[in-house]
Amino acid sequence: MGLVKGNVPDDGLGRDPAVCPLQPKLLADLASDDPGPRRAAARALAAYPEAATALCNRLEIEPAPSVRAMILTTLIKIQNPAIAARLAALLRSDDVPLRTAVIEALQEMPDSAALHLRTLLNDPDSDVRIFAVNILGALRHADVPGWLAELIREEPHINVCAAAVDALAEIGDSEALADLDTLRARFASETFMSFAIDTATRRIRGQ
Repeated sequence: MGLVKGNVPDDGLGRDPAVCPLQPKLLADLASDDPGPRRAAARALAAYPEAATALCNRLEIEPAPSVRAMILTTLIKIQNPAIAARLAALLRSDDVPLRTAVIEALQEMPDSAALHLRTLLNDPDSDVRIFAVNILGALRHADVPGWLAELIREEPHINVCAAAVDALAEIGDSEALADLDTLRARFASETFMSFAIDTATRRIRGQ
């Protein structure tokens, strides 16, 4: 006769603590001096969505690239709007590798990130606006073409507008054509902008 398994209490999330490591131990390992346990903890915490805040906090101070990568992989797996907001805030970081990794992670969570990135289109820092445009252009989110068309109606910074035009060349639709023509007139003396708008217009028209 086979053994009959009795009732085994879980950890509140439907997991058997006998086979799933306890979260407090993983959180302690996430703060280890050794990057190995930190990386392993970041991987295992994918089973604990409630650990997202701790993972975001660690990401902000994590020096090891491999641990950063694992934290971001886990955050992508458990993605939600709160995680996207924390990552979007890191677009202001002076740490270029971290910022690049965050950009790549946000591109993997379109539904969670889109609205936060739209808010950043109004950020006072033009570099942050450019980062937001570039990420939005890669999201393939249904509302993005309209947001970018709206942006170029009022955006004063030529480099932000250029980034939006490049994105519209990839994802824009016919509704953006009038705004592109208006932008051309606004920057009539800028040859590179006219070229970018011509390219975007041809692609949108399927030429």
